[in-house]
Amino acid sequence: MNKAIKSLKLMLVLIASVAITSCVQDDDYTIPNSLGDEENKGLTSLLETGNELTFAEVKALYQGGEFIDPVDTNDYVKGYVSSSDQTGNFFKEFYIQDSPTNPTSGIKVILNQVDTYNQFNLGREVYIGLQDLFIGEERVGNGVITIGGGTETDQYGTTVTSLNEIQIRQKVLRSADSYELTPLTLGLSAIGNRHVGILVNVQNVEFADNLNGLNYFDPIEVFDTQRKLQDCSGFEYTQFILETSSFSSFKNEELPIGNGSITAVVSKTFDGASLILALNSTDDVDMENPRCTLLDLSEFDVVFDEGFDSGLGDWEVINTLGTEEWYASSFSGEGYVRGSAYENSTTTLEMISWLISPSIDFDANENERLILQIADAFSNGQPIKAYYSNDYTTGSDPDDATWIEIGASEIAALPENTGFFNNVYDATGLIDVSMIAGNAVLAFVYDSNNASISTTVDFSNVQILAQ
Repeated sequence: MNKAIKSLKLMLVLIASVAITSCVQDDDYTIPNSLGDEENKGLTSLLETGNELTFAEVKALYQGGEFIDPVDTNDYVKGYVSSSDQTGNFFKEFYIQDSPTNPTSGIKVILNQVDTYNQFNLGREVYIGLQDLFIGEERVGNGVITIGGGTETDQYGTTVTSLNEIQIRQKVLRSADSYELTPLTLGLSAIGNRHVGILVNVQNVEFADNLNGLNYFDPIEVFDTQRKLQDCSGFEYTQFILETSSFSSFKNEELPIGNGSITAVVSKTFDGASLILALNSTDDVDMENPRCTLLDLSEFDVVFDEGFDSGLGDWEVINTLGTEEWYASSFSGEGYVRGSAYENSTTTLEMISWLISPSIDFDANENERLILQIADAFSNGQPIKAYYSNDYTTGSDPDDATWIEIGASEIAALPENTGFFNNVYDATGLIDVSMIAGNAVLAFVYDSNNASISTTVDFSNVQILAQ
C-alpha cells in the first residue's frame, strides 16, 4: 500500500514537472509567458487583429457627453499606469497616461478590484480592448473621461460602471514591460483639465502657512481631506489642492513645513468641481528647503503702466492674417483689450493679430521685469506670444521687423478657464526684460494656429517694474 502511494506521488510529481517545463519552453507567444498563458494569448490576439486608438480618439467617443453604447469595433488603447493604490489613496481605479515620458493625456479606468498595484503596477504598459466596453464619466458632469464595463442611469444622467472580474481578465491586458515614469514638470498655475490622469512634478511648492503641525488627513472628515499647496508666484501665492483619502496608509503623517517638490497624479474632486493632486506615496514629497518669500511691490518702481481704461490709447492693432483683431472694451469699470478667433460652436477663424505698444526707453532703468494681467474663457489652447523689437516702425508691417520672443514659460504657466467668462485676471510671473536696450516696443500676438485655437483672451494690465 505504501509503495503504491509513493509510486502515485512520484507520477504526479513527474506530470507536474512536464507541465511546468512545457509552459516555460513554449516559444509561440510574442508576449513573454511570465504573465500567464491566457493573458499572453489575449494580448497577442488583440495586437494582431485590433486597431489602436489614440487617447484623443478614445475621448472623442464621448464628445458632448453622448455615449457610443457600447464600443462596437475591435479597438484598443495602450497606456502606462500612472497611479497606485498601494497606499490606499486610490480605490478600485487607476489612471493611465499616453507615454512614460512627456505625456499629453490621461484616462481613468474603474474596476471591481482592490490592490490593483499587484497587477497593474506603476509604469506598467497596459492594453485595453475597448470592444463591448463603455467610455463616459463615472459621475455626471465631472469631466473625467473613464473606461468602464457598463452603464447606469439616474435622474442626473448616464454614467459608466466598473469593469467586472471577467472584463478585467479579458479586456485589461498587460505587456511584460514596466517603465519608470518621468513626471511632467509643471507649475501649480499651469495644471489644467488636460492633465487629469497624468503624473506631474511641481517644484518650489509648500503647504499653506496655516497648516503647520497638521496631518495629511483631518480626523473629523469622513472620506477626503483637502490641504492647500502654494508657491510664491511673484507678489502673491498660487494655490492648489492636495486631496488625501481617509483610507490612505499615510493619513496620520504630519505635513512637512518646508519648501520643495511634490510628485502626484492630477485628478478631480468627487463632484468634478475642482482639480486636485493625489499622492501615490509620501515618498514623492520632498520639502526640506526653507519656505519661499513673496516679492514686495514696494521694493519695485512702476516705470510703465497700461490698464486700457481709456481704450487702446497709443497702442497699435495690426493684422497679418484674417479679419478678427484685438479690440478695446470694458466691464464693470475694468478696461481690457480682447482677442478671440471664435466665430461659433463649429468654426474657428484664422487669425494673427498684433497688439503693439508705444516706444519705451529701456535704458532709463535697470533690472526691468514685465508683468501681465490676463483673463481667458473657453480655453482650448494658448494663442498668445510676447515679443520685443528695436527696429519696428510705427504703422509698418510687423513681418518686416526683427522680433525676439519673451515670457514664453510665464505665459504658458497661466491657468486655463475652459468655461464661461469669470472676469478673473491672473498675473504672469515676472518676465525678465532687462536684456532690452534702447528704445523698443512690446508686442502681444494672438495666433489661432491655423484656426485650431479659439480661446478668448483679455489683457487688463501691462506693467514694467524696475529695481
